[in-house]
Order: sequence, then C-alpha cells, then structure tokens
Amino acid sequence: MTQSLRIDDPAALTRHIESRYHARHREQLPTLAALAARIETVHFGDDHVPEGLTDLLQRMIGALEVDMKKEELILFPAIRRGGGPGIGIPIAVMRADHDHHSRDVAEIHRLTRGLSKPDGACRTWTDLYAGLGEFLSDLAEHIRLENDVLFPPFETEAANV
Repeated sequence: MTQSLRIDDPAALTRHIESRYHARHREQLPTLAALAARIETVHFGDDHVPEGLTDLLQRMIGALEVDMKKEELILFPAIRRGGGPGIGIPIAVMRADHDHHSRDVAEIHRLTRGLSKPDGACRTWTDLYAGLGEFLSDLAEHIRLENDVLFPPFETEAANV
C-alpha cells in the first residue's frame, strides 16, 4: 500500500485497488499461465510438475476478469456514490467470489507443493514460482483491502437500512 493512500476514503481506495491490483493481475496471470504451460510441456512426466496448474491459471484469468469487471462497473461506482440501498448484495457476491479465489489459491499451493521448486529447477520454473509468489501476495492484499477495509462500513450501512 502506498504511503499517500487514505484507507478512510472509499473512493480513493477503489481507485487504488483498480490501478494497483486489477491492472497488476491482468499483467501477471497470462504470463504465469504461459510459464506453467511451458513447464507442464517441457517437463512432462517429472514427478514435481504442477500438473493442472495451466488450466487452473487459465480459469483464474477468466474468473478474476469477471469479478474485476463487476467491481469496476457496478460495485465501485456505487461505493463512490456513497453506497445506498442494495449495496449489501454486490458486496455479498464479491465476498463469495473472494472465497472461491481462496480455494484456487489453496489449489495452487497444493499443485506446487507450497511453491517448492525441485532441485536444479530451470529458469522458467524459477520464474514461474517467483511470479506465483508475487501474484498470490498481491491477490491476498487485494482481497484483504476489500474484505477488511472497504466493505465493512457499507455492510454496516446496509444492515441498518
């Protein structure tokens, strides 16, 4: 998080999430999926290959894109307008989506054995696991900012309507 970010300003926080996390995920995932595909192809049959990782990352590209668009087109504009009646519904949807992403993260850790590359791993494998580590860290912070900072005041408001 940047020093100048005011977490008590929901509009600024939504813009930060879009520019920092949404943009970054859109850069990260296609590259990671391509690296995973290369590892699964070149090292086919190796016991350490994270078989199925490419498919999982491809699904995550689609799922995250849909979720980010829902935020950018529906939820974040509503938050920037100050919330209001019905805001709890898209927030609940996003929380459910976040739970799904958490299951995908657990699957990444399972497939990669906790991002443990084998001895003598090639450069591609090293780059993949380093990139996955960065992506998972970014995704965790993205979800934390929304679930723990951005959403709660609007959920309280929705509960009191």
